[in-house]
Formats: sequence, structure tokens, C-alpha cells
Amino acid sequence: MSRQGEVRRAICQANLVVVKVGSSSLADPAGFLLPERLNALVDALAKRYATGRRMVLVSSGAQAAGMGPLGLTRRPRNLAEAQAAASVGQGLLMARYTEAFAAHGIIAAQVLLTSTDVIQAAHYRNANRALSTLLERGIVPIVNENDAVATDEIRFGDNDRLAALVAHLVHADALILLTDVDALYDAPPTRAGSRRIELVNGPGDLKGLTISGRGSNVGTGGMVAKVQAATLAASSGVPVLLTSAAQAEAVCDPARCDDPGLGTVFAATGRRISPKRLWLGYAAQTRGRLMVDAGAARAVVAGKSSLLAVGVVGVEGEFGPGEPVEVLDPTGRTIARGLAGYSSQDMRRIAGMSLHQIAQTLGAERAVEAIHRDELVHHARSRRPNQPPSA
Repeated sequence: MSRQGEVRRAICQANLVVVKVGSSSLADPAGFLLPERLNALVDALAKRYATGRRMVLVSSGAQAAGMGPLGLTRRPRNLAEAQAAASVGQGLLMARYTEAFAAHGIIAAQVLLTSTDVIQAAHYRNANRALSTLLERGIVPIVNENDAVATDEIRFGDNDRLAALVAHLVHADALILLTDVDALYDAPPTRAGSRRIELVNGPGDLKGLTISGRGSNVGTGGMVAKVQAATLAASSGVPVLLTSAAQAEAVCDPARCDDPGLGTVFAATGRRISPKRLWLGYAAQTRGRLMVDAGAARAVVAGKSSLLAVGVVGVEGEFGPGEPVEVLDPTGRTIARGLAGYSSQDMRRIAGMSLHQIAQTLGAERAVEAIHRDELVHHARSRRPNQPPSA
């Protein structure tokens, strides 16, 4: 069997799969939820469920569902309006899902998450326990970001990343990303001569591709976000199938989903890591940057050591202690991400100081690492700041 066949077969035979569907697949451009699309999706999922396989559905659409009732004509631009739309729409969305799954004798459960639920140990255990209990009881968890209370500082950014992290949270065997495009192409699908990519073996296969798509009027993702999420999951052990929601029936049919003409599959290329390190390395929105000298860069990358303030030569951005920051080497390339041991204000004061000097300046109890090695995630390949690590 070919490599592509092996990956597709693994996804088809997955006992526990996370399925993500976007807003544009569930709502019309005006923001109104389309019940026929939601029902078609649930019908497909129910067929897979009937084979004894378990699933978690990560569903966008809460804000889209709330736009119509609130009289909005486009996606909210500010946080307050987005929270209001999500608050109204989440209930409408879940009511539809509950009714649609009930028609198949399946119980659905709402689970709302924020990024703290996958990075803080107590939150992570609670989320894992809740989802595991639902799955053990044959219930289909329907997950969404808790948009009604989430702020920019604690957001996943989009539900594609959320789906990749949930796949790790529940130890899923595969991730299926459903969108409004049938696959990944080597150029915009509307361009003459563009070619569908059947298999992505690793980040190297994505080099040179023109990946476009900023998301719809009612969504936040787009193809870039989906490729990042797919690579995020695949690079840490979870195979991925990316295709359109219109193909949901075939995707959910174990006898048909290994069709090589169905979407794009991403082969698992690495081992699973903790959700916290996965989030920090690939999904966290950093709040600032620490520029370090060559010695500190070597210690962090080659020595796997903590970053000490003595090696910090510059600080950018505003952040508090415990917030994610990027670490840049003298060439300006990102070599790691980590949780800052100090606020940006204090970091500027102590940059270049030894621990002894920090103790004299801030007090002995505050003389800690700039970033502790347990809070550092190294990048296998350094990259320019703000570029996705996946492509």
C-alpha cells in the first residue's frame, strides 16, 4: 500500500476522530444559520457513529448564528459585538445540533473552551475528564471557543487551531477539517492549471505553494489557518484529512473515506507532545519578543537550557509575567517561544544582569530565569517572527 493509502486508511479506521466544521459551511453570507446544511452534516456524522466509532465535533457558527437576530450584516469587528453575537448564537446553534442528533437517537453535549483550558494543568485535567466521560457514555461533545467571555489575550485565534488542540486533548486518532474548499491546491483553486494536492508528507511539501484565503464574511479562518492547524496536528502525531463539508458523507463512511480523490491528507510526522507545549509552540499569540546574544541562543537551542536575563539584549512589546513571548537570535530569527518570567517593564530593567544582580535590584525572591526551560519550546527550524511554524 502506498504512503497516501496508509494515511487514508488510518483516518478511515480511526476509533476516535475530531471533526471541525467552519461557519461558512453552516451559514449563508448574511449570517443566518442554514438548517439543511447542519442537518446534512449531522446525518453524515451519525452514520459514522453507528459503526461504533466515537467523535468530537468542533463547530464554528455561534457568531454567525447570532448575526441575523442581532441585525448584523457582517462579522462583528469589535470584541463586545462579537461576544454579544456569540452569546445569542451559541444557544441557537446548540438547539439545532441537539435536535438533529436526537433524530438519530444520539445525545449531544455543549463544551465551551478557552486557551487556558489546554495550558493550565488543573483546567486541562478538568477538560480532559469532562470530554472523556462524555465519550465513554456515547455522547457527542460539540466544542466551540467560549467567545462570549474570551478576550484577545486568551483566544485560540480560530477554531481550526482549537480543533488541532482538542485532538490532542482527547488523544484522538485523526482530525478531519471540513471547509468550503474540497482540498488543498498548489495555487488558488480558481486559477487555471491549479492542482489538487493529495498528500502532504511534511512541511517541505508546502514550500512554494500559494496558499490563499482569509476566511468568509461569517468566519475567521481561511485556507492558511487550516493548513497551519493541519500541520500543527500532523507534526505531533495526528493524521489529518482536509476537504469540503459537501464531502462529509463520504468522509464519514469508513468504506469510502480512503478514496484518493477525496480531499488532502496530512501524514503524521512526529510524536505527540503535551497540549501545553503544543499550544505554546504553535498556537499561542505572543505578546512580545526577547532578543538574545549568541551565547544565550546556543544555550537555549543546543543546551536546552533556561534563558537567563544576562543573555537578553533587547525587549519588544508589552507583556506580563507568564505570558508567551518569542526568543530571537542575533540574526532576528525566532528560535523558541516561552512564558516570560518577568513583565516587559522588569525585563527591560534586568536585561544583561546576572541572577545575583537581579537579586540586588528586585529582591532575592524575584531572581528567577527570564524563561525557565520547562516553559520553553524550541523550533526545529528557526523562522522569521510572526510567520507560521508550519510553512
